[in-house]
Amino acid sequence: MDYNTYTVSESLEKLASGEICCKDLVTSCLRQIEKSEDRLHSFITVFSEEALARADEEDEKRGKKESGPLSGIPLSVKDLLCTKDRQTTCGSKMLQNFVPPYDATVIEKLEKDGAIIIGKTTMDEFAMGSTSETCYYGVPQNPWQDGYVAGGSSGGSATSVASGQCLASLGSDTGGSIRQPASLCGVVGMKPTYGRVSRYGLVAFASSLDQIGPLTRSVEDCALLMNTIAGYDKRDSTSVRCDRVDYRTSIAEGLKGLKIGVPQEYFGEGLDEEVEKVVRENIAMAKDCGAQIVEVSLPHTDYCVAAYYLIAPAEASSNLARYDGVVYGYREMEAETLVDMYKRTRSEGFGAEVKRRILIGTYALSSGYYDAYYKKASQVRTVILQDFKNAFQQCDALISAVTPTPAWKVGEKADDPLAMYLSDIFSLSANLAGIPGMSVPGGFSTKGLPIGIQLQGPHFKEDTLLTIAYNIEKANGLANRLAPV
Repeated sequence: MDYNTYTVSESLEKLASGEICCKDLVTSCLRQIEKSEDRLHSFITVFSEEALARADEEDEKRGKKESGPLSGIPLSVKDLLCTKDRQTTCGSKMLQNFVPPYDATVIEKLEKDGAIIIGKTTMDEFAMGSTSETCYYGVPQNPWQDGYVAGGSSGGSATSVASGQCLASLGSDTGGSIRQPASLCGVVGMKPTYGRVSRYGLVAFASSLDQIGPLTRSVEDCALLMNTIAGYDKRDSTSVRCDRVDYRTSIAEGLKGLKIGVPQEYFGEGLDEEVEKVVRENIAMAKDCGAQIVEVSLPHTDYCVAAYYLIAPAEASSNLARYDGVVYGYREMEAETLVDMYKRTRSEGFGAEVKRRILIGTYALSSGYYDAYYKKASQVRTVILQDFKNAFQQCDALISAVTPTPAWKVGEKADDPLAMYLSDIFSLSANLAGIPGMSVPGGFSTKGLPIGIQLQGPHFKEDTLLTIAYNIEKANGLANRLAPV
């Protein structure tokens, strides 16, 4: 029996009734990994023996009525979340032998609630990329069609969920790295409000932009994982104290009374016709569910890519300075001087895209250029945030495409960084503004590639996004649509 085809909520019901056990779920997922991993390359590390042992523990807890809300659910996690005594590589040669001495807060929370971490997923090196092609350990493939990208940087997380290798996953989103692969692989992905989920134990790329969130096969599953991972953490200085929300019970039937804004700047030149058609169809479905559709404007959208690709590389340059071959990580052992060791370690330990962004960021922060580049980009960021605040005075949420096109072929944009960066034009702004955003499956292209719908909302209004996504999902019937691997 393919128990891995169940959603998280379906699995919890069957576990509670005794129809299946935790070991059934883990075994089924491991079987699917064995069957499809040679093609998909979703994982950097798989914890087979540990996952089976944890399944036995959770079955025992269930027998004693001591199980948590996610007891026995097999999950994958992106390989930039620290896992105690388990390798954490960030998809880079630089950290190929790094074993953290502690767990990230979200890992602690998942395991406390009974979830079973089945493996660490493939990702763009240090989360810098839009296709996961920069990963040192292999490139994940789109599970819907051979030869197409899975998206990035959380590409392995998306493929592992879409293919049934696990029931859900955690990724990180710095400029669309959860929402974009979720869209390209046909799963649900949420980037929570900045500060809603603890970043403690997340290996930093751009500290003012990074956020952890779930990838799932249904909106209800997304809500279930948010219930576990959201909340204040004193170990994270950016964590925000706010009222706890039960996201699962906050989801409402129907959209009566909600206003959904359609940002006109997201429907212009460069938007693929098939993508626009799918988005328009789902907007109509939201209207049929009772929502009022209004047109809004985000007038500074054209500046998002330029601002992001100054702010994010600048923060990356600062964060990645710690990888010098001295304390931990890769070290070039044949250098004769300290300076030569630094040069060789960083040249050999980092890939081309990471080095490109470090150079851009270092230049933007350098003396004489800080005001012209980083400071100006930060000012533009404030204007972009104000655009969203103005729009949310007219509506409760925004709806648009996640990406301008469906998935493209592996290697198609690898030598054109600007084309790659522009693929994130609709997703970057949510990170610059710190607002929540999510992708929900909306349809398919004529080639059979998934197309996602993006929802964005005011700060800490994840419950509103989940309600809209849930109703769209019910209307288009795309919940738990597994890729044919």
